[in-house]
Amino acid sequence: MEKHIVKADGNGAIDVNGQVSPVTYTVSLKQGKGRSYEVDIRLMAPRDWLLQRGFERDAMLVSQSGARIPICHDDGSRHNDGNHHDDGHLDPADAISIELTARDDSCMSEVDLIRKYPEFDGADSKKTQVL
Repeated sequence: MEKHIVKADGNGAIDVNGQVSPVTYTVSLKQGKGRSYEVDIRLMAPRDWLLQRGFERDAMLVSQSGARIPICHDDGSRHNDGNHHDDGHLDPADAISIELTARDDSCMSEVDLIRKYPEFDGADSKKTQVL
């Protein structure tokens, strides 16, 4: 079982095929292998908004720091209706809110982590210890 150290909320933008909209997201931090950190990113986006912009599976999150982070719709997850989509693409039968996720293990120091994810640094975040 993975143990998350801290969770924080962020404000950024979602970019789908060059069309951008504000979005809130959650970042969860945990210790990675060696001295690295792993950050899990999760956001919810309206299905219809995504479909209208040609979203199929992947989009780009522009985080608070300006970092561009690829996020995707996990095609292996079970949908509310109990069905699986074989092709992983979003369709009108999916839930009205779609979860998009990413995992980033590129931060090798606390300085790198705070530079890329200022959400974890002080007053801008709502930190929650997870036991």
